Amino acid sequence: MLAIRQRISNPEEIAAETDWTQCHDPENRKALALDGAQATTDHGPATSYVAIIDHRVLGREVLTTAFAAEEGSFNSRAYADTGEWRIDKNRHRTSAILIVIGGVRSGDPELSADLRSLTREHPQIPVVVMGDSEVPSEVLEILFHGARGYIPTSASLSVAIGALSLAVAGGVFVPTSALLTAGYARQQPHPDATGIFGLTERQAEVAEGIAHGKPNKVIAYELNLSESTIKVHIRGIMRKLQARNRTEVAFKLHASKDRPSY
Repeated sequence: MLAIRQRISNPEEIAAETDWTQCHDPENRKALALDGAQATTDHGPATSYVAIIDHRVLGREVLTTAFAAEEGSFNSRAYADTGEWRIDKNRHRTSAILIVIGGVRSGDPELSADLRSLTREHPQIPVVVMGDSEVPSEVLEILFHGARGYIPTSASLSVAIGALSLAVAGGVFVPTSALLTAGYARQQPHPDATGIFGLTERQAEVAEGIAHGKPNKVIAYELNLSESTIKVHIRGIMRKLQARNRTEVAFKLHASKDRPSY
């Protein structure tokens, strides 16, 4: 009787007993199977993990499976959005957050708000973004919002793991493709900007950034200038182009590019 009483008083065995008796219900079987699948990527109660944020079910499953299969990779847990991660009682074990945005643009208000709030509320947890774009201005804008890295979806799994490792170690990962494109764009100012409009070389570089829809902070970063200096250049550009706003500046630059030469 003592042995039986001790066994029943063990809460873990009671929970196990209860779980198995619920397996007759198909929904409970499904829930238990998902719990078991999640447990395979999590070893022990003190293990940290990467939180994968992706609204797509398939995307979450692919990444968690890939991380689990890769030797020397991270443990992972998947969430549909940041709100779901915030209510997880185990979120304090998060070593990094990987937000998968797919084709969402860097200027998306929800993405910007998520990045700012996460980096403000959890500065000790690096946030890395994975997306389809490799446009330098898009990558830089995401980094300006507080991300500690950007992984293009064209990258391999080993590169993604390396990027996360770098972020956890305190570094910032920027894809080589974005850096190379940014360098090329910086060396190729608009061919007609200086001749037709009488812009200085620096004004032509700033105008090229405006024509590509880049915000002032991104242009400042790429040209290694302050935002206040960029604003001064923009006022000069608008005066020379007789433009009332940035949209007119971009329109006139694109129109001059399409103008036939005689």
